[in-house]
Amino acid sequence: MKTGIKSIRRVSAVIVTAGAVLTAGAFAASAQAATLATPTIVAAGGFVMNNGTGATLFTKAADTRRSTGSTTKIMTARVVLAQKNLNLDSKVTIQKAYSDYIVAKNASSAHLIVGDKVTVRQLLYGLMLPSGCDAAYALADKYGSGSTRAARVKSFIGKMNSTASGLGLKNTHFDSFDGIGNNSNYSTPRDLTKLASNAMKYSTFRTVVKTKSTKQKVTTKSGGYRYMSWTNTNTLLGSYSGTIGIKTGSGPEAKYCLVFAATRNGKTVIGTVLASSSVTTRTADAKKLMDYGFKK
Repeated sequence: MKTGIKSIRRVSAVIVTAGAVLTAGAFAASAQAATLATPTIVAAGGFVMNNGTGATLFTKAADTRRSTGSTTKIMTARVVLAQKNLNLDSKVTIQKAYSDYIVAKNASSAHLIVGDKVTVRQLLYGLMLPSGCDAAYALADKYGSGSTRAARVKSFIGKMNSTASGLGLKNTHFDSFDGIGNNSNYSTPRDLTKLASNAMKYSTFRTVVKTKSTKQKVTTKSGGYRYMSWTNTNTLLGSYSGTIGIKTGSGPEAKYCLVFAATRNGKTVIGTVLASSSVTTRTADAKKLMDYGFKK
């Protein structure tokens, strides 16, 4: 009889000990959760996900449609890179219409010179680093279909929208090749992040968007050559460890936008902030969200 009582006591002690361990574990988990406070950002909208798993890590008005500024150019590049039998070394002659457009719109420029022959690969650098609307125009003109420039541009924008539809981006619409739209160019933080994640599957895109600066040799109208130097507008490159891209955007309606990605210890976080208040705050917002994403 005494032996039975001792056994019961031992079992009780084990249960109590196990309960204490579980309780301690719960307290530790609670403490960790309390430490990892959800960040506050200036941007009106934000979204971050784990690029490897697709898991959502942060949302703020993530599905609210907003003007996207030059982050639109992610789709411009994505449409180009998806072309069948794409030849990145194919040359495009720079037209006066592209420079006239820059002047008329007071748009950001890659400073392409009329008559120069520039490769598609170089146009992608001119598109994504200095955010050249002239480079965007040249790519839309080349990869759209039609007998006139206007028809080709319209066709290219159509490809942008069909690509968005194919990727399931239900809150995204484009009416321009560069983000200078007519009040019908919009997306959301969630959609832009998903678009960027898809674009990052292309090795050329990854190479371009992680480049801080580049010097490119282009052929002049006379058959000589000149060098074009472009610097990336994404200041996260070089200021945030592990940054691998992606694209800035701004405009009167869009305010300050940034689609960003970084990799640390084998984990890649990717996200978007829309309608921040300045270049400084959009960068600070992105850093906060990536810090948070890596800890989650």
